Amino acid sequence: MKKFLTIAIALVLVIGCVANASAITVGFSQVGQESDWRTANTDDMCAAIEAEGWTLVYDDAQQKQENQVKALRNFITQGVDYILFTGVVTTGWDEVLKEVNEAEIPLFLLDRMPDCMDEIDYVAAFGGDFLEEGRRMARWTINYLAAQGRADEEINVVILEGTTGAAAATDRTKGIMEVLDKQDKLKVIASQTGNFTRAEGQAVMESFLKAHEDIDVLLAENDDMALGAIDAIKAAGKVPGKDIIIVGCDSVKAAFDAIVAGEMNCTVECNPLYSSAVIPMIKGLEEGKTYEKGVVHPEEGVFCMDGGIPYDEAGELLSVKAADVIDERKY
Repeated sequence: MKKFLTIAIALVLVIGCVANASAITVGFSQVGQESDWRTANTDDMCAAIEAEGWTLVYDDAQQKQENQVKALRNFITQGVDYILFTGVVTTGWDEVLKEVNEAEIPLFLLDRMPDCMDEIDYVAAFGGDFLEEGRRMARWTINYLAAQGRADEEINVVILEGTTGAAAATDRTKGIMEVLDKQDKLKVIASQTGNFTRAEGQAVMESFLKAHEDIDVLLAENDDMALGAIDAIKAAGKVPGKDIIIVGCDSVKAAFDAIVAGEMNCTVECNPLYSSAVIPMIKGLEEGKTYEKGVVHPEEGVFCMDGGIPYDEAGELLSVKAADVIDERKY
C-alpha cells in the first residue's frame, strides 16, 4: 500500500509539472510574412514555443498597425502570460504598450524596436543592429569596387528601401548614407521603398531601369527585394552581379543561392533566430529570475561572391565566401 501511495504521489507531481508547463500562454504579434527572413523568424519562434508544450496565440498583422493594436488588446483580454511583439512601424505604440504594462504582462520586443522604449517596461529586446548593417552594405561595396580597380570611377547607386517607418528600413538607410555621404565617387541617383517584398522590389527596380540608363550598384535593404530586382535586371537585358553590383541584407538561403549562381554579389546578415535566447528567458522568469532590460544583437556576418573583402572602416573584418557556408544556412 505504501509503495502504491508513493507511485501515486509521484504521478501527481509529474502531471502537475506538465500542467504548469502547458499552462503558459504566449501571445505573438507578428508584422506579417513579407519575406523569407520573416518566415524564418516566425517559424523559429512558433516552433520553439510549441516544443515547450506552451500555448501559442499567434497573430499575423498583414503589415497593418491597426491589426497589431487590436491583437495586443486581445492578448490582454485573453490574459496571456507573455507577449512577443514585432512592430510593423516605429511610431504609434505608446498607448497600447502602456496598456500591456498596466496588465502586468511581461513584454518581449523582437526585431523592430518602437520609439517609446524609454517610456515602457519590457523584459528584453532582440534585434539586428540595423544601423551597422547599413554601414556594412556600403563599406563592403566601396571595398569591392576598389578590389575591382574601380575606386576612381563615377558610380551610380540606387537603393531599394524597406517599409517606410520600419526601424530596419530607417536605420539601414541611415547607415548606408552615413558611409556614402563621405564618398565623392558614389552618387545615389534613386531611392524608393520596395516594402521588403520581392514583388515590389522587382517593380521598383523596373522603374529605376527605365528612368536611369547607367546604374552601377543596387543596395537592397533586404534580400527579397534584391531577388525581385534580379528578375527586373534580367528582363532589361542586363546581367545581374556583373552589369549591376547587387548587395542585399538578411542572408537568407535564397540569397546564398543567387550569390553562388553569380547573380548577386553580397548579403549582410541579419539573424532571425531569436528563440534560443527568448525561451530560456521565459523559463527564467517562471523561476523568479529578473533581467536588466536592453537590446540584444545576435552575432552577424557578411557573405559574398568572392570572399575576403573587408567591410569595416579599418578593413580588419573579412567577408565570407557564400559558397563555403551555404550548406550551413538554416533559413
